[in-house]
Amino acid sequence: MQSFTQKSRIIVTCSNRLSPYLQQDAEGLGFKPVRVFKTGVELEGSLEDCIRLNLNLRCASQVLYSLRTFKAFTANDLYKTLVEIAWETIIPADGYFSISSNVSNETITNNLFANVKVKDAIADRFREKTGARPDSGPELNGAVIHLYWKDEEAEIFLDTSGETLSKHGYRKIPGKAPMLESLAAATILATRWDRKSPFVNPMCGSGTVAIEAAMIATDRRPGLYRSNYSFMHIQGYDETFYEKEFSLLEKKVKDVPGLQIIASDISEDAINVSAINAGIAGVEEMMTFKVCDFAETGIPEGKEGVVYFNPEYGDRLGEEVELQGTYKRMGDFLKKECKGYTGYIFTGNLELGKKIGLKPKRRIEFYTSKIDCRLFEYELYAGSREEGKS
Repeated sequence: MQSFTQKSRIIVTCSNRLSPYLQQDAEGLGFKPVRVFKTGVELEGSLEDCIRLNLNLRCASQVLYSLRTFKAFTANDLYKTLVEIAWETIIPADGYFSISSNVSNETITNNLFANVKVKDAIADRFREKTGARPDSGPELNGAVIHLYWKDEEAEIFLDTSGETLSKHGYRKIPGKAPMLESLAAATILATRWDRKSPFVNPMCGSGTVAIEAAMIATDRRPGLYRSNYSFMHIQGYDETFYEKEFSLLEKKVKDVPGLQIIASDISEDAINVSAINAGIAGVEEMMTFKVCDFAETGIPEGKEGVVYFNPEYGDRLGEEVELQGTYKRMGDFLKKECKGYTGYIFTGNLELGKKIGLKPKRRIEFYTSKIDCRLFEYELYAGSREEGKS
């Protein structure tokens, strides 16, 4: 039986450029990262710690618990090492497992071949020790074994997450070109928002940014919206520990009196989708939705909150030309209607970003998919001071 209290190396992965915010989140839980790299953080801890991380982290993709590091020059070397691991004490005999991998080895031209070698080693070990073997396949809803193999350095992990943590579970209707929940959370953590003042999200789409803002302000964690993780399918899993950690999530949720989260969109369908998603997340009552052009979005007066835009980037030339006017209008709206606030515009089109007409105080780097993005920050002075032109 796999020990859930034995400590080992934990790698928590994330999308490119999210690691500073993942680090911030992990440290908030009391973890001290051993190493931070562009797509993750390294920690030390137990499988019980992995449960806590899975339930709480906003910016993570996978939580990987190291079983063994070893040298492997070829696929046969890989098999010989892995067949010696006591898989019958890790994966239930009547269970289900799948393999994922990150492979860069000159003898391997297809990751699937490496995956098959891992699967074969596990299956052969089971047959030798028990005379039977658990089922396996591509779905990530049971135990998941992850192989990292670069050159001759190999490491085998328990992927304690399974399905990616980047999706937070409340968004049943994604809408058009939605921002991934982990990215939305990271961009909000990158802002100067105090989590008490108004958060205004014109052009809200399916509501992901506004909902994540409400979740962050009230300390609602992604684990509240998900009921299956790969750690639940490992021998030694104690459901009572999970239930205790889940109850702590529920106790963390707090009220923020007077919190205003405002989301608007010109599309009635988008607002309907946003309201549904907010309802699933349990934050609908603290949000105000409005169908309107972004320039008609009401900005609470006498406040010093945040106005956050996530406009379209323009995939085709005609769209980009049309969006130039939209980006200029966003800049005009921020300058004229949002004085005293801090403005943010997240875009994957840096040329369109030049059309905003305001000089950003900060340009915070992100990626979405493989697109180089920026979160532009603008100080919108309440007095007579003017922003310089870009």
